[in-house]
Amino acid sequence: MFGIMSLGLQQFRYFIAVAEELHFRRAAERVNLSQPALSRAISRMEEAVGAALFDRTNRSVALTPAGARLLDGCTAALAVLDGAVEQARKLHTGERGRLTIGYTDFAIAGRLPQIVQAFRNAHPEIAIDAVHGCTRAQFADLEAGKLDIGFVTGPVPRRGYGSVPVQHDRFVVVLPDTHPLADRAAIDLADLADEPFVLGELPSWEHFHAHLFDLCRTAGFEPAVVQYASNSEGIFGLIACGMGVSIQVECLENYFRKGVVFRPLQHCAKTVPTLAAWRDDAVAPLKARFIEHLRERAPAVAG
Repeated sequence: MFGIMSLGLQQFRYFIAVAEELHFRRAAERVNLSQPALSRAISRMEEAVGAALFDRTNRSVALTPAGARLLDGCTAALAVLDGAVEQARKLHTGERGRLTIGYTDFAIAGRLPQIVQAFRNAHPEIAIDAVHGCTRAQFADLEAGKLDIGFVTGPVPRRGYGSVPVQHDRFVVVLPDTHPLADRAAIDLADLADEPFVLGELPSWEHFHAHLFDLCRTAGFEPAVVQYASNSEGIFGLIACGMGVSIQVECLENYFRKGVVFRPLQHCAKTVPTLAAWRDDAVAPLKARFIEHLRERAPAVAG
């Protein structure tokens, strides 16, 4: 007698075929094996189990109680094994797994939600973890392998990184709703030269400030910053308190806040880019699938 572990996986599939067909000829055709070879395989299995699995007569084949119990176990075990093989295949091809992305205030207030939702609808077996962080922090996490994709304020001048544009936001002026300029339909940049500014704190907002201060210098002034806040909500709250004004990007209008108004910046064609960025040296199939999704949607990004 030899043990059950000496049987190959295919022999269990032979047993299931006979148990389901209850006919050796039909089972042999199903598994593409000769009937004598199939009969020998079942006999070896019965010897390994130490019990008859089938009651055989010239006219019929029936499962014994031992055979019926083994059929239940084999069917369940093979279903688990087939499922594990399929999951492994999906992990290898990037159809299944977990992706970690980073995002800024601008990204989450802009196109990121619709990008992620469309990807999740198309790939329901891929889980996405989203982590808030400024551009500087996201690049540190990308370097450390803690993020797969970062949604950052551009540009991305770093070597070894790929990127896709996600959105381009125009500048807007944010004012207390009681401010004298709040009644205007649009505001000229020069009108803000003597205003107190509320901005995001450094170094978290340094990438946006590079755009903002360059813009203000073209109008001949440096913003007089009187208060810093850690995030967009804090900036808007301080503006609602009457502490100052700010220049931000248009997507932040999605953060509705009582007490503040948004006005377009007159005669300004410059925009602030948000890019999806990733390390070029670490593109696994799952990440590649998300990047493909981003590239498909990139033509829809307004310039």
